[in-house]
Amino acid sequence: MIAALLVTLSSISLPIVTGFTAVAVTQSIAAIAGAVFAPAISAITLGLVGPKLFAKRVGRNEAFNHAGNAVSAALAGVLAWKFGPVVVFWLMGALTVASIVTASRIDNDDIDNAVARGLDCEPEDDCEEPSGWKMLIENKPLMIFAVTAFLFHLANAAMLTSVSQLLSRTVGKDQATSLTAACIVAAQLVMVPVAIVVGRNTEKWGTKPLFLVAFGFLAARGALYTVSDNPWWLVGVQALDGVGAGIFGALFPVVIADLTKGTGRFNVSQGAVASVQGLGAALSATLAGAIIVWSGYTASFLTLATIAGLGLALYLIAMPETKDRAKTAA
Repeated sequence: MIAALLVTLSSISLPIVTGFTAVAVTQSIAAIAGAVFAPAISAITLGLVGPKLFAKRVGRNEAFNHAGNAVSAALAGVLAWKFGPVVVFWLMGALTVASIVTASRIDNDDIDNAVARGLDCEPEDDCEEPSGWKMLIENKPLMIFAVTAFLFHLANAAMLTSVSQLLSRTVGKDQATSLTAACIVAAQLVMVPVAIVVGRNTEKWGTKPLFLVAFGFLAARGALYTVSDNPWWLVGVQALDGVGAGIFGALFPVVIADLTKGTGRFNVSQGAVASVQGLGAALSATLAGAIIVWSGYTASFLTLATIAGLGLALYLIAMPETKDRAKTAA
C-alpha cells in the first residue's frame, strides 16, 4: 500500500515539478517503489494458498494483472483524447485508491508468513535455513535461471521501443503513438488467456517446456519484424509478446518457489533474480539503439532474436525441470 502511494505521488507530481533533477528524482522513487509489487504479491500469494496451489493462483494473478494493464491503457487513451493528457495522472490517483481499498481487504492473519518465505515448517521448530548468499551462490539451477531471465529481457525489452521508433519513421509520429498503444493493448489481451492456461497446466506440463515455448515465440518475434515494415504487420507481430511475456510472468515466481522450496529464501531469491533480469532490460535498449544507429532496424531485430535463441539453447541444455525437482525434494 505504501509502494502504491509512492508510485502515484511521484507520478502525479509530474505536471507540477520542473527541471531534469526533480523529474529524475520523482521517477526514481516511483521505480524503486514499483519494484516492490511483483515480489510482494508473489509472497502474499504463496502465504495464502501454499505451494500446491501456487502456480494456478499466480496464473490467475497474472491474468488479472494484464487485464488491468489493458483496461487502464484503454481508459487513459480515451480520457486523454477527450479531456487532455493531464487526466491520465488523475486516473492513476483513482486507481491507486481502488488498489489500496482492495489490499486492505486482505486479512494479514490469513497469510502464513513461514510459507510465504518458502519454509515448509514453522521457524520455532528450528528449521534449517541457509544464508541468503549461500542460497544464491550454491544453487546452480537458480543461477542458470537468473542468466536465462537476463537473456530473455535483454532480447525482449527493446523490441517494443524499437517497433515504436520504426512506426514513427514509416507512418509519422502522431499515428505511431496510436499504433504503439494498440501494440501494448493487443499484447496485454493475449497475455490474459495465456497466463490462465499456463497457471492451470503447469503441474501437468512442467515449467521447462513452457519456458522453451516462451523463448521460441520471443525469437520468432525478432525475426518476423524484419519481414515487413507494414504498420499492421508490426502490430500483429508485437501481439506475440503476449505469449512469451505471458508465460514468463506466470512462471517466474513458480520456478523460483520450486528451486527454493523449504529453504525460507524464496523472497531474497526473487529479488536477486529480478535484479539480474532488470539489468538485462536496462541494457536491451542501449544495445538495440546502438545497432539501429550502426546497421539499421533489421540488424537490431535479428540480434535480439539471436539473443533469445541463445536463451532458449541455455534453458534447453542446462536448466532442469523444476516440477520434477520439487516433487523429488518433497
